[in-house]
Amino acid sequence: MLSSIPLFCLEWYRQRLLNNEGAESPLGDAMNAKTPILVGVGQVLNRIEHLDEAKEPIVMMLQAIRAAAEDAGIPGLLRKTQSVRVVRGIWGYKNPAKWIASQLGAHQAETVGTLIGGNQNQAVINQTALEVAEGKLDLVVITGAEDGNSAMKARKLGLKLPYTETPGSYDRVIGARQAAEHHDFEIAKGIRQAIQIYPMYDNALRYHRGESLAAHRERVGALWARFNNVGQRNPNAWVQHNMSSEEITTPSDVNRPVSFPYTKFMNANMSVNMGAALIMTTSEHARSLGIDEAKWVYPVAGVAGYDHFSASVRDNFYTSPGIRFVGERLLELAHCNASDLDYVDLYSCFPSAVQVAAYEYGLSEQQDLTVTGGLTFGGGPLNNYVMHSIARTVELLRENGGRALVTANGGNLYKHVHGVYSSEPPRNHFVVDNVQARIDSLPSRECIAEHSGDAVIESYTVMYGSEGPTVGHVACLTSGGERTWVNTHDAELMQAMTESEFCGRRVRLEASELAGFQD
Repeated sequence: MLSSIPLFCLEWYRQRLLNNEGAESPLGDAMNAKTPILVGVGQVLNRIEHLDEAKEPIVMMLQAIRAAAEDAGIPGLLRKTQSVRVVRGIWGYKNPAKWIASQLGAHQAETVGTLIGGNQNQAVINQTALEVAEGKLDLVVITGAEDGNSAMKARKLGLKLPYTETPGSYDRVIGARQAAEHHDFEIAKGIRQAIQIYPMYDNALRYHRGESLAAHRERVGALWARFNNVGQRNPNAWVQHNMSSEEITTPSDVNRPVSFPYTKFMNANMSVNMGAALIMTTSEHARSLGIDEAKWVYPVAGVAGYDHFSASVRDNFYTSPGIRFVGERLLELAHCNASDLDYVDLYSCFPSAVQVAAYEYGLSEQQDLTVTGGLTFGGGPLNNYVMHSIARTVELLRENGGRALVTANGGNLYKHVHGVYSSEPPRNHFVVDNVQARIDSLPSRECIAEHSGDAVIESYTVMYGSEGPTVGHVACLTSGGERTWVNTHDAELMQAMTESEFCGRRVRLEASELAGFQD
């Protein structure tokens, strides 16, 4: 039987572990025996010319785990693994953790999986560090991988890649099932994908900031070019060649428009073959194994919170109370300010996600907001991206010391799980918290299926196909403050929406069909 560990059922943690969270450890700044630490990281990139070079995800996971053990300096430690934790991918494995454990010689290891979501890596770290701190586990392996690039090439050739059978069920599944990613009224308008919603956030951000379309394109292009620059410094980035702001934002034969204002090079790059692994243990166990303390990096705190479940019911398209509340609590628990962070990796499926998170944390868009190059240039292996950002964070903290923020986001700017890491022992025991009650106390906006009458365009996007624009999705606010969705297939109108500002325009709707403009 699968069991589930609800992400937000964390109040009991405070009673059991954190009832004195504000007090320093009895050892002051010194660690206690059960302080959770990351001691090994491994990353795998499977670049292929031909399909016979392709490695399936489970093989990349195993390779990354062994690389992490080599990184820790104790290859033989893997036989002592007590729990193998695999972040869910788009592959069809049933219990890959069981197969991996057998390959490691850890036949009695617990097998753990997750649900789908870009937030799951940090959620697993939070859960694992807590269990390690409570003395339940001494050695845990966390891994994940995707083979999107190989799968794409196989599809083009009409071939099917072979995958290892991994029957059975996990001993546990971390995470709790949440509401659907899209409101019923979004789905009714054909809105089912992230590429349809995140560009609406960016258009709303542009209007909120009072920018012209040209100024917005220049600013966001420069932001993504800085991500590209970081990727060139990351030895495990999928894309490592220089790209200018103009190349990133300008449609071309290799950079097709996807959803206004986004081109292909402004989207997460899922066409990657990437795997990663982390090894977590206690300070006591690491010493007993002889792991060099120069390898140790400390999870300091982790906080989770989910925004209202869809764009349809949130107050606006340019802020995230969930990120704000998570960030405030996380920095409080980590005893630092945003300005104290030496490294930051903001989840970067699309530029709007980075801009919103930077605003909520009070971070400058001019600073490095990624350690990998982000999901575009570092590579976006679906739910496993954050494992790569954590692995890179560990490398940088070892090299240069300091503190780092890693944010993880699942869904449409929806599920937020963030963590702080340090090269030095934390002041307090590892802390996990959530801010869900605070988020849930916020009012939600009413969304209505249809509206006839006056309204104001709040945001929009234009979706592209191989022949050009296919549909314009428009979010409107009625005079009563309700949100409603409208589509347009008018070619001239869609073209105009990409050339001039439509946010803030007053329109007339007839049963949620765009009937005309008031001005």
